Amino acid sequence: MASDAPAGTDVDYRGLLEAEREDLRAQLAELGFGESGGLKYDPNFADSSQVTAERGEVEALAGQLRDALEEVEAAIDRLEKGTYGICEVCGQPISPARLEAKPAARRCIACASRQ
Repeated sequence: MASDAPAGTDVDYRGLLEAEREDLRAQLAELGFGESGGLKYDPNFADSSQVTAERGEVEALAGQLRDALEEVEAAIDRLEKGTYGICEVCGQPISPARLEAKPAARRCIACASRQ
């Protein structure tokens, strides 16, 4: 089984990632984007322009949350494969401080800052 922490660290990255995944799922469910994936609005609501505006805002936020959830799930997959904590660009280890701040990080700080 793959280690849950890059060499030389004792941080439970799996725990951090799983907690973040559950938080993101809960936020999506709260917005109405649970397992079914879509929002439900009353079509008879009197102010359809307000519904349209709110739907746009909620869908934009849900898109950001889904993107973050995909990043977290990809990081959990990297843990399983034993590649977690390795920069996808340069192949060098990602610093533990960066992983603690952003557990789903794919790039080291040097490569991330170049983009």
